[in-house]
Amino acid sequence: MIVHPRPDMLRVLFTLKGSIIQRIALRCLGVTLLAALIVLIERHYPALFYPVSATPFTLLGLSLSIFMSFRNNACYDRWWEGRKAWGRMIIEVRSFTRESVVIKDQQLRTLLLRNLCAFAHALNARLRNEDELRAARPWLGEQARIVPHNVCDGILREVGEHCSRLAEQGALSEFRYTSLAQRLAGLSDVQATCERIKGTPLPFPYTLLLHRTIYIFCLLLPFALAEPLGWLAPLFTTIVSYTFFGLDAIGNELEDPFGRDENDLPTDALVRTLERDVLAALGHEPLPPALEPVDHVLS
Repeated sequence: MIVHPRPDMLRVLFTLKGSIIQRIALRCLGVTLLAALIVLIERHYPALFYPVSATPFTLLGLSLSIFMSFRNNACYDRWWEGRKAWGRMIIEVRSFTRESVVIKDQQLRTLLLRNLCAFAHALNARLRNEDELRAARPWLGEQARIVPHNVCDGILREVGEHCSRLAEQGALSEFRYTSLAQRLAGLSDVQATCERIKGTPLPFPYTLLLHRTIYIFCLLLPFALAEPLGWLAPLFTTIVSYTFFGLDAIGNELEDPFGRDENDLPTDALVRTLERDVLAALGHEPLPPALEPVDHVLS
């Protein structure tokens, strides 16, 4: 995710890090070259061109802008819901950490809290289609019995079993056990929320229609601008194509907020925050360093 400082004019105009231009540059260049070619042909062979009114493009561009705003709002809602889910995970783990101080067996408490760190690593890997068990293994106890089918749920199940045994032995009061169980239920809800976002993209026909309409609009626009604007037509075509292709690409990035694109959620940094909180509660020093932005990008 891009961590934005207060921008100055030069940064606004020329920064590339985090800008969508790197993903759409070839498309914009292709439309610009097409516009230049159309202007060149129009200048040498004007009889080949039938005068095209800009009015249909104005109406289509307005409709397309409204359509894109709906899609981008939907994609941003997914991004923001994912961020809220990860924020809730940190809250639940911190709460579990505070409430677990009543566990007298410090070795067991350490095991439980490290398992919650393992859960965060496993969920991060799961949402990126990576190896969950490999990501969680450094934090799991040697006796952990976690099946690879659903590592995240397996970790929570194991923590829940430990808490249940403590309650049966009288080491946890009913109230404290219920509170810890609620924290685990909250983490399970976080996992389900993230999986719903990951596994339910926007309807494909909706996205396909938008992609096709953008390409048609940008490819036909030079025919309407060539005669009235002349050699200014490629410039205005570039600006329009940059806007539409850029909004489309931003929506694509935000639709899946758990990847490694520059504008995705900084889940690695959030996991590190959780690690530091848990290790600090266990009295570990020194703590692993917090992840800092590199070129204003926080992973």
